[in-house]
Amino acid sequence: MMTQISNGLEGCGIIYVATGKKFIQMAMQSARSCREFLPEIKIHLFADWKSLGFHFETNCQPFTSVFNIEKPHSRSKIDYMPLTPFDRTLFLDADTYALGEISDLFDLLDKFDMALSHAHLRASRLKTWKTVIPESYPQFNSGVVLYKKTQEVIKILNDWKIAYEQAGFDTDQVTLRELLWSSTIRLATLPPEYNIGNIKYFFTWNKREVQPKILHLHFHRKKLLTCWLPFIKFLVKNWNFKLYP
Repeated sequence: MMTQISNGLEGCGIIYVATGKKFIQMAMQSARSCREFLPEIKIHLFADWKSLGFHFETNCQPFTSVFNIEKPHSRSKIDYMPLTPFDRTLFLDADTYALGEISDLFDLLDKFDMALSHAHLRASRLKTWKTVIPESYPQFNSGVVLYKKTQEVIKILNDWKIAYEQAGFDTDQVTLRELLWSSTIRLATLPPEYNIGNIKYFFTWNKREVQPKILHLHFHRKKLLTCWLPFIKFLVKNWNFKLYP
């Protein structure tokens, strides 16, 4: 008998944690891109918006709900990811942009508890906190994180907050790697097209290899926003298009 995979989005949602005006604006841009493919999805924002001139209390679009962060810091996402209002959550960094259909991600949580892609700079940032781990188990990028609200997953996220504060690294991925290594959760590895960290891939991939899904670049930089993003969207829309003969 063939097993049916659920297609509904009940209990599913996307969250952003953004601090600072620039990153809130980036989160809004990212949320709008997700709505192109998931118009009915619930999207929640954790941000320090009240002190920055945003008026989400009267109109929170493109989000469906918002929460004000009183004491923001550069890694506030670690504080608020455990507080997701959804049973199945896709956390996205503010500097992401949806390029394709992503609803199938939530179906992964029928079988797994969490899913992440490998870190983009995993070779240069491979550090040890408390546990020596084989290099073949690299860091995961924490900018695109799919997770189910289970007791064990929420515990890992809460432990991550404590570990990050204790370890003193400038990146949060060192401690996350070790916590995931020591856990017994069912962890899936997302393919790179769900967390595209470099423009170079659009010059090497073709339609037989991948269908681009989520871009993860620093779109607060004017050059990327005004030049590269329109070009990338053109390439994805015309995925048969070839730059070279």
